[in-house]
Amino acid sequence: MKLSVLAVAVALGVGAAATPALAKQPFSWSNATIYFLMTDRFNNGNPANDHAYGRKDDAAPLRGFMGGDLAGVSAKIREGYFRDLGVDAIWITPPVEQIHAGTDEGTGKSYGFHGYWARDFTSIDASLGTEADMRELVDTAHANGIRVLLDVVMNHTGPVTSEDPVWPADWVRTGPTCTFKDAATTIDCTLVANLPDIRTGSNAAVKLPPALAAKWKAEGRYQREVRELDDFFKRTGYPRAPRYYLIKWHADWVRKYGFDGFRADTAKHTEAGIWKELKQVAGAAHEEWKRANPAKRLGNDNFFMTAEVYNYAIGHGRKFDIGGGQMVDFFENGFDSLINFSMKEDAQKGAEALFSRYSAALNGPLAGYSVLNYVSSHDDGTPFDPLRTRPFEAATKLMLAPGAAQIYYGDETARLLRFDGAEGDAKLRSFMNWEDLAKNAQRANYRVADVRDHWAKLGQFRRAHLAVGAGVHQMIQHSPYVFKRTYDKHGVSDKVVVALGLATDKPASIPVRGVFGDGQTVRDAYSGTSAVVAGGVVQFPAQNAIVLISH
Repeated sequence: MKLSVLAVAVALGVGAAATPALAKQPFSWSNATIYFLMTDRFNNGNPANDHAYGRKDDAAPLRGFMGGDLAGVSAKIREGYFRDLGVDAIWITPPVEQIHAGTDEGTGKSYGFHGYWARDFTSIDASLGTEADMRELVDTAHANGIRVLLDVVMNHTGPVTSEDPVWPADWVRTGPTCTFKDAATTIDCTLVANLPDIRTGSNAAVKLPPALAAKWKAEGRYQREVRELDDFFKRTGYPRAPRYYLIKWHADWVRKYGFDGFRADTAKHTEAGIWKELKQVAGAAHEEWKRANPAKRLGNDNFFMTAEVYNYAIGHGRKFDIGGGQMVDFFENGFDSLINFSMKEDAQKGAEALFSRYSAALNGPLAGYSVLNYVSSHDDGTPFDPLRTRPFEAATKLMLAPGAAQIYYGDETARLLRFDGAEGDAKLRSFMNWEDLAKNAQRANYRVADVRDHWAKLGQFRRAHLAVGAGVHQMIQHSPYVFKRTYDKHGVSDKVVVALGLATDKPASIPVRGVFGDGQTVRDAYSGTSAVVAGGVVQFPAQNAIVLISH
């Protein structure tokens, strides 16, 4: 069922109700709405840090730093931007210090604005801010009921440049380049040329990279860092192998700032077992932080981890072929969730085909785990709707699909995913289109602020109801399309009914028998109106093509 963009757009502009306050509801990562932002591309809170380390404005289009920073994210949290969208968690790109110089991978000169080209895994990149800025971001998010995910890289360092030396050979390999034919050519190789691959499978002891040791000495923290490493290896008994240094460094971010979980980058390009090791150490750090900061913690959740296992689809269930027929269960290796790469294609189908299939998978082979659905992302060159011609449909299908939902920054404001002059994934990474939102810019058949309102109503509904993402789906009626979601676990019961594709020129009778009883007053979260069930149906005034019903 394709939701009529024009019908919804018109309906949104007529008698739209104010966004209701968020309901108190137990939190579950299986129902979470996670907002993924590239920190450098989101909001510039401090222009003074825009040219750290002497970086220049000489990059190819959309391949240099553009000024977004941690302070800018905190400002938007304080404004209530994420709260109004119903966001449960913010996922930020790796904030670690990046290589200082630029490099050309064949698409023009690029800098590490994205965070995946580490120079020092223990420092915040000065273009993004300071330790105080990081603490402010996490604390502010928690104070607003929002969790924060840290993007972590175990697979590689940053490229080698004239200013950024290669790490020692016992730390990294510089070839061959991966061919992805089997496990070895997916793991024991570099993803691309000049991207040194960390020897995560090695158990051989290594010393600190000389350049890193020299950097720490110049910064006056060498003795402290070495003492902490000595304590870590003595306490855990781990060998001083490369992956354990990284595990310690990543867990330190959790212990220091209180991150609630990790998003793991390039997970299938390392040995699967290292993620279970990371989960154990980071989980202990999370518990330590919670004990030390009882007033800042959000509930008593366990440490959460989701992963980019490139090309994983919900249909793969618990087994994923990493090459040559070698199957890996990443859920047994530390992950609570995996990013679902098939959503953008599945969203091209009718809503019932999408929703029923996802519900069957999540309540069947994937029971106890979840997936993170998305329609666009930072390195997926085939998003659902790159020119944003169907932004209402994209929101409806993503936000109502069973599983967790990933909003990529600008999905909710129809930020275009094409940019003249940019090549490759740079097209997906333009600066957040705040001006379009502020001006309520007119597109072919909609206005940008109306799109955001639609995302917000769906997000608020998701956050108020565990049944939406974590419940069991069942179609009630084919046309107009009506379905129910029910959740009954861990002492929590929740149920909703949703109708899509309704006529906007006449009232529609929506069947709710078996979910809500006669005489019961129910509420449509989309319009903010209430009605009483009679004869197993409920009728709301003709207004919107979508109705979101709960008690």
